[in-house]
Amino acid sequence: MEDRGVLSARIRAAFDGCYEAQRAAALSGVPVSTVYLWARQQLVEPSVSRRRVKLWSYADLMALRVVYWLRHPKQSQNRRIAASPMPRVREALAELENLGLDIWDDRSGAAYSPLHVDAAGKIWVHADGIPATSRQQGIADFLDLLGPFAVGQLKGPDLLRPRPSLRIIPGKLSGEPHLAGSRITTQAAAALYEHIPDVAQIADLYAGFEVGIFEEAIQFEHSLAA
Repeated sequence: MEDRGVLSARIRAAFDGCYEAQRAAALSGVPVSTVYLWARQQLVEPSVSRRRVKLWSYADLMALRVVYWLRHPKQSQNRRIAASPMPRVREALAELENLGLDIWDDRSGAAYSPLHVDAAGKIWVHADGIPATSRQQGIADFLDLLGPFAVGQLKGPDLLRPRPSLRIIPGKLSGEPHLAGSRITTQAAAALYEHIPDVAQIADLYAGFEVGIFEEAIQFEHSLAA
């Protein structure tokens, strides 16, 4: 288990970030027009900066997913549910800390996060994965809040491990996706590829990194831009 001081720093960092609107939209899986609309409606406001250059936090990405998912019909029901998600996200992060769960630990090999939101907007924190109640209610009634996000044609990446060798950790590199065990962001890798369109050459610039890791980073950025 992580030192409580380290964990507290990670929890606080979840409300830092930061992401501009286009990046927040791409990572959350919510359309950028909707991200702006909800900011104007004060439904999910950018918690890092609400001024001219609006900046959303990692926790805001979760909030965007909660609202978007709740406001769309589920397979098992046809009703739309209004949501006021940020207090619930804060409660979930507080519960993570109380349980001593560091979901952003690079050493964890979990295939899913312990954060799930149900069809009523309640966020569940479970160390062992999907809440037991989901077996009765049906998996469509629960959303893995940090896992791959999909509603209709819209998709967002895993907010912990967007690719096998990529990570997103609040408090590290402003929450930007990066190559595991490094400070090389996926954006930097993709930008470098625009000038050096040879992944093998790029890998040669960084001792200890395989070509495949840079391929993941470049493909990931291209998927966000699609």
